[in-house]
Amino acid sequence: MKPRQVRQLPTLTEELALWQAGYARVAGIDEAGRGAWAGPVVAAAVVLPVDPAVASRLAGVADSKQMTARQRERLFTVIVQEAVAWGVGVLSAREIDAQGIAAANRSAMAAAAASLSQPPDFLLIDYFRLPGLATPQRSLAKGDSKVLSIAAASVVAKVTRDRLMVELSACHAGYGFEQHKGYGTAQHQLALRQQGPCREHRMSFQPVAGAQLALFGAEDGHG
Repeated sequence: MKPRQVRQLPTLTEELALWQAGYARVAGIDEAGRGAWAGPVVAAAVVLPVDPAVASRLAGVADSKQMTARQRERLFTVIVQEAVAWGVGVLSAREIDAQGIAAANRSAMAAAAASLSQPPDFLLIDYFRLPGLATPQRSLAKGDSKVLSIAAASVVAKVTRDRLMVELSACHAGYGFEQHKGYGTAQHQLALRQQGPCREHRMSFQPVAGAQLALFGAEDGHG
């Protein structure tokens, strides 16, 4: 029998070191929707108070991918109440197609940082670096599972994006956006084959482009 894996919980280790170094407004930054076939990519920035006790008040906050939708919704409310400042950046499917997903990720993260009501003096970023920003920053692999402010940002980004996808499902029926949130499920793949893509799909992503070509080929009698 394989040993049971213990879920890694994020800590304030990075933030504590930066607070002690004189950085009072440390923003954790993460994104949601990078791998989806449809909908925007959403980034969030969260600045936690300079208070070690915030870790206990945010107990349960983790990498959003390791949480249920109900847990994320509940803790989203706690995070935005506890945060000194928080903000989001949203880039549409068309902008993703124009920029490429990596550049769009960075643009969304920069927009999230810029939207903060109090400008950050240090950025802790999951995976990415933002070379276009003068603010001191640190990129951390798997930061959303290690660093509390990044984990909080991952929850805010995910909940915000999920809500947007539910709204888009009302305008683009038949794709199941409210269920799979634009990711590549069997249900989504079937809907693409049957209906073709809508304007919320990322045409630069091969599964979407391939579905459109297949649909056009079938309509022309060549599929």
